[in-house]
Amino acid sequence: MKKKYPVIFHLLILSFFFTCTSNFSYAFANGCITAACHSNLDKTKFVHGPVAAGECAACHGDSKDHAANPKKSRFKAITDVGKKCYECHDTLEKKKKTHAPVQDGECTACHDPHGSSYKFQLKKEGSSLCFDCHDDSIVGKKFVHGPAAVGGCVACHEPHTANFDKNLKAKSPELCYSCHTDKADMFKNAQVIHPPVEEDCLNCHNPHSNDANFMLPAAAPELCFECHTDMKEWVNNVATKHGAISQGKSCLNCHEAHVSAIPKMLAKPPMDLCLGCHDKDRVTTGGVTITNLKKLLADNKDHHGPIKQKDCSGCHNTHGSDNFRMLRAYYPSTFYAPFSMHNYGLCFSCHEESIVKDPETTTLTNFRNGKINLHFKHVNKPDKGRVCRSCHETHASNHLKHIRDAVPFGSWEVPLNFNKTNDGGSCLPGCHKIKKYNRAKMEINE
Repeated sequence: MKKKYPVIFHLLILSFFFTCTSNFSYAFANGCITAACHSNLDKTKFVHGPVAAGECAACHGDSKDHAANPKKSRFKAITDVGKKCYECHDTLEKKKKTHAPVQDGECTACHDPHGSSYKFQLKKEGSSLCFDCHDDSIVGKKFVHGPAAVGGCVACHEPHTANFDKNLKAKSPELCYSCHTDKADMFKNAQVIHPPVEEDCLNCHNPHSNDANFMLPAAAPELCFECHTDMKEWVNNVATKHGAISQGKSCLNCHEAHVSAIPKMLAKPPMDLCLGCHDKDRVTTGGVTITNLKKLLADNKDHHGPIKQKDCSGCHNTHGSDNFRMLRAYYPSTFYAPFSMHNYGLCFSCHEESIVKDPETTTLTNFRNGKINLHFKHVNKPDKGRVCRSCHETHASNHLKHIRDAVPFGSWEVPLNFNKTNDGGSCLPGCHKIKKYNRAKMEINE
């Protein structure tokens, strides 16, 4: 036996049915976006053109069945989204590279087809949309590239098509120059360009983020050593290391990373670089005092040849050496040394070595008593030969031939008291009586 309902109940049901049918028919006749249907589609900040114009049928087609019976009938599904979009958006330029969603016709992977709060009806703002597909760890390191830090992926990448890998707008370094205009001008006028820079900024810089400043994969010297492997081996193994490499900016204390007006990518002329640090007395970690060279050169007017040429590297290896004071060849650090040509390899890379080999001469040197070669007499001894630095300053002096005022002998500064005459001269050091020499007439010294 069927259950009976009051007549009023049937009347309410019929009233609701006719009201809904009437509203949907009105909605179809007057557009989809009404109070009765899809009322919020045009309320976003950026609305798709057809939606704003109420032209839903432009994408969805007409469907009277949907209007008549919305619960059972829907608009025909859009099976090829890309094709449908290109019916209007047919100006997309074909290039060598195409972004995967574009290639697959998945326009709605990035764009809302009706409207959104973001320009171009994007579903999300900035890089948050990109990171729906791409790994966001690329911007997760300590130092982040400006565009990447603010979600500006499209500053470098084309979102649809491009002629370069990774959908880049241009190839490095031209792409980098589009923002770093100062670098473009610098490189254009540079005399010396660092090869990795000339080739591709990405040889050193990560375009998204990295753990070292300027998005570098490592700081100097580690980064430099990735290419300069021979220098890495040299610096790590030499006995006397240059403090500049392990302090401050390391390699960048002396070298420019991008361009320079000076060979070897130097930041300043060689001597200016050296005197930029050697402008005060320094004590090394080993307790050795390094002289204030800037003051020494200013106070002493007779400069050694390499100093005159402003070339400290003539004697010193600026990256380190197995010899004391980073010298390029062995040089005795003592007052006395048994004679050996090995002991004077550095000096005789420029000076004539026969000056200490010939007992007598009338031409090799003016430091002679008659024909007796006094360089030979002082230096060429089997046990206690005087080394060059016993009498000569290696950098500068106020006397000709860089003769010293005094020489270190242990803790004592031994005065030389050298006096030059027209035909010879004399010295009165703290270790013996006055000794004289005369080239024209040999002096007899007791």
